[in-house]
Amino acid sequence: MKSLLDSIQTFFVGPYNAVIDNSDSSEDPEPEPEEGPLSTKDIENVQGTWEMAIPIADQAAEIFYDRLFEVDPSLRPMFPEDMSDQKKKLMQMITVAVKGLTKLEEIVPAVQQLGKRHVGYGVKDEHYGTVGGALLFTLEKGLGEAFTPDVKESWIKVYTLLSETMKAAANEA
Repeated sequence: MKSLLDSIQTFFVGPYNAVIDNSDSSEDPEPEPEEGPLSTKDIENVQGTWEMAIPIADQAAEIFYDRLFEVDPSLRPMFPEDMSDQKKKLMQMITVAVKGLTKLEEIVPAVQQLGKRHVGYGVKDEHYGTVGGALLFTLEKGLGEAFTPDVKESWIKVYTLLSETMKAAANEA
């Protein structure tokens, strides 16, 4: 059985499949992009709402870490006492990942390295769910009505894809 990481990498090896059209048309069908792990709509939803979050980045980072440590106080010792730099790194990392969603093949190696580094910080597989919950909570609070059910679903897909890639790399380390 293929892992999610294998599926992601397979997707990037051959990004186009020929579409077979058995209709009476005499023209050959054009190749269409293979449906990848994320739809165009998912990417648009995430990139569009992240643009809305950037102006409130400091507040969003504060909400995120407050929620993270509220839900799981055992995570607090993994972080420095002064969280200023950590908050900036979080927002920068999310920005890079969100901007790279249209070129996943370019960000997968960095996401894998991030997963491997997190092993050294003491991150375990179960922590990714807590982080994902804190992220969704932050987006809901920060975006308000713009955080629609469709947008939420898109963010869940993106976070799941990235966190599963990180976990797979961490488990190989």
